Amino acid sequence: MTPIEVDQAVIDYISKTGEDYRVCTSCSGAIILPVSHKPPKESDLKIRAGKNMLFISRVQARYINRVTMDMMYDPERGLSCSMYPDL
Repeated sequence: MTPIEVDQAVIDYISKTGEDYRVCTSCSGAIILPVSHKPPKESDLKIRAGKNMLFISRVQARYINRVTMDMMYDPERGLSCSMYPDL
């Protein structure tokens, strides 16, 4: 598996919030959610982001080579996906 690059803006955001995040699958592709919404799995890749962790689902790890801020869930835009009805 190719190493996955994480943009500094993503690392900075995660560090600023003080939360762990996970790259997982949504109806429109890869999305970054706090682990409070989508807990990590044992099979996830783990990448340190400051004092926090960024977990990347094994499924998404096959398809992405870079984690960017446009993957970050934005509550202002919402998320129209049946996988996450509470968002």
